[in-house]
Amino acid sequence: MAPSALRALTDIPRTVALPAAAASLAYVNAKYGVSQDLWTISLLISYARHNKKQEQSDRVNAFYTFEKWATDPKTCNRTFLVTPRDPAAEKPRSQMEWTYAESYEVVLKYARWLKEEHGIQKNEIVAMDFTNKEQFVWIWFALWSLGAKPAFINSNLRNNAFVHCVRVSTARLLIVDPLIREVLNEDSKIELSADGRGRGVDAFVLDDDIEQTILSGPIYRAPDSDRAGQKLKDTAILIYTSGTTGLPKAAKVNWGKTYAGTYVFPKQLGFTAEDRYFTAMPLYHTSASVLGVLQPLGVGCSIVIAPKFSPKTYMRMVTESKATVMQYIGEACRYLVVAPKTEWDRKHKLRLAFGNGMRPDVWQPFKDRFGIPDVCEFYGATEGPASSWVYERNGFVRGAIGKFGSVFRLLFGGALVLVRHDHNTDMPYRDPVTNFCVKAKTDEPGELLNLLDANAIDEKFFGYFGNDKASTGKILRNVFKTGDAYYRTGDLQRTDSDGRWWFVDRVGDTFRWKSENVSTAEVSEALGSHPAVGEANVYGVQLPNHDGRAGCAAISLKDGRVMDTALRIELAEHVRKRLPKYAVPVFLREMKEVLEVTGTMKHQKVALRNAGVAPDKVGSDLLYWLPPGAQGYEEFGGKQWATIEGGQAKL
Repeated sequence: MAPSALRALTDIPRTVALPAAAASLAYVNAKYGVSQDLWTISLLISYARHNKKQEQSDRVNAFYTFEKWATDPKTCNRTFLVTPRDPAAEKPRSQMEWTYAESYEVVLKYARWLKEEHGIQKNEIVAMDFTNKEQFVWIWFALWSLGAKPAFINSNLRNNAFVHCVRVSTARLLIVDPLIREVLNEDSKIELSADGRGRGVDAFVLDDDIEQTILSGPIYRAPDSDRAGQKLKDTAILIYTSGTTGLPKAAKVNWGKTYAGTYVFPKQLGFTAEDRYFTAMPLYHTSASVLGVLQPLGVGCSIVIAPKFSPKTYMRMVTESKATVMQYIGEACRYLVVAPKTEWDRKHKLRLAFGNGMRPDVWQPFKDRFGIPDVCEFYGATEGPASSWVYERNGFVRGAIGKFGSVFRLLFGGALVLVRHDHNTDMPYRDPVTNFCVKAKTDEPGELLNLLDANAIDEKFFGYFGNDKASTGKILRNVFKTGDAYYRTGDLQRTDSDGRWWFVDRVGDTFRWKSENVSTAEVSEALGSHPAVGEANVYGVQLPNHDGRAGCAAISLKDGRVMDTALRIELAEHVRKRLPKYAVPVFLREMKEVLEVTGTMKHQKVALRNAGVAPDKVGSDLLYWLPPGAQGYEEFGGKQWATIEGGQAKL
C-alpha cells in the first residue's frame, strides 16, 4: 500500500472509524450468526457438563430438581402449580395455587400411598390415564420419588387403542382420572384382566374418597437408594406417539431429555423466578410435560395448567392467571386467531409464546391480534435425538423452525443433514451408481436425518418400548459411507442461504400430481391465508383413469361465510396466485363437522384420504372441483364423479 494511502487510513477520525467498524462487525454477525452460534454452543456445552455432574453424583432423577426448590427456605414458598378457573366448566372451580413446599408435601403423600397400598418398587412402570389437572403432576412426581417410571396414556384413547397402550407399558397398575372413568368399560376390563391378554392389570379410578385418604395420610420420602443407579440414557417416562398412522408407540424418554426441560429451554426462553408459564396442551404429551411442567424447575417459577384448550376461554384464563409465557402446539394458534375477538385479547401480561407447529400464515396475525412481542418456535420429536428452534422478534426468522450460523454449521453441520427424497418409495433417494444417499441442495426439500454412532445407537436414539421393529425402522444405515447410521425424522425440510430451516411436510403427506411433488403444508398455508377459511387440511386422493394423486382440501369456513359462487371464484383466484399450477387443489371438501385432529392438534389425514372424493363416501360434507377452464370451484356430485370414472373428465 502506498504511504499516502496508509496515511489516509490512519488519519480517519475515531468518531468515524469506530462506528464504521461496529457497523461492519454487526453486519458480519447478522449475516453469519456468530453471536447466536457461540451462545448456543456455550449452552450445549454447559448442558453436557450439567448432565455429567448429575450422573457422577448419582442424582440423575429429576425429582431432585423439584425437591431442591421445595426444601430451600428461600424458595419453598414460591408458587409452583396453578390451575386457573375454567369459565366453560359446568361448575367452575376457583383458581387454585400450590407453593413448592405444599406441592412437595402432597407428592410425598401420594408416594406413601403408592408404596404402602400398591407396593410400587424401584424401576417399576405405572400407567396413568389423566386429563390436565394437579393430580397428574402429583402422581408423576410421586412415582419419580420412588424410583418408578410413569407411562402417560393419551386420555382421548378408548377401547382397543387404550388397551394396547396399557399392555405395551407392561404396567401391573393403572390409575384412571374419574373424568374419563368410561375407559374402564366391560370390554377393556376383560382385556386388561389376567383372563385377557397376558398378565392382569390392576386398574382403578382415583375417586374423591381415595384422594381424601391419600391427603389425610402421612408423607413418605423414599431413601436415595431407591433412585440410585440411573444413567442419563435410562428411561424416565413412556410417552406415546400420536398414532396418526396406526396404533400408538411408546417412546422412551430418557433422563437426559428431561434436563432439556429443566435446564436448556428455561435458559433459551429467559425464564425468571417471576414467570408464570401457561399451558392448555395435554400433559400426556412431551410438549406439555417435558417442555411444560418441567421448565419452571429450571428457575423455580410457576406452571399454570389449564384443564383443556378452548379458543373461547383461553385468553381469559391466561389473563386471570397472570401468565407471562404461553405454550402452543400445532393448530392452537390458528384456532385462537380465527375465534371471535374477546375483551381478553390484550389484557394479558404475556411476553412470549413458545411451542411447535405454528404455520407461517398464522404467525404474524397471531402476534398482531394478541400483542405478543416474541415467539419461540421449537422443532423436535419425542423420540428424536436432536432439535432446533428460532426466537423471533423482528420477522427475520418468522415461519422458520431453526437457524444455524456459519460457526455451528462448521462444527456440527454433519449431525443434521437433509437428503433427497424419493416420493415413489417414500424413502431417501439413493444414487444408482454409489447406492449412497444424496444431500439436498439449498432450497431443495429433503428428509432430515440425525447422525448416530453406528456402534452405540442407544447413546442418542432410545427407540420404542417393547417394539424393536419400529425402533429399527427409524435407523437408516450406509447413508454416505458404508457402516454409518442416521435417525430418520420422517420430516421434509429445506434450508436457505441465510441458514434458516423451514418445515415442508411429513413424509407420506407430500404427494405426486402432474409429475410434480405437492407439499400439503404449502397448500394449507396458501388456503389458510384467505380470510374466509378457518382451517384447511390438505391431502392427495386417487382418481380413476389418472396417475398420481389429485389435491383435495378439507376446509372449514369462518362464522358467517357460505360457499356461494362468489367465494368459490375467490378461492380459486386466491390459490392460483399463490401456488404453482400443479399444486392448486383440484377438490374442496367443505366439512360440516370440526376437522379431526390428534390430542396435540395435528390434522388427521388417513380417514379423509381413504374416503377420497367419491360423493357417496363423504357423508353430509359438500364437494367442489376445479375442472379445466373453470373460473372458480364448482359443485361436485354423482354426475361429475361419473365423468371421472368413465374417463371423460381429464384433470
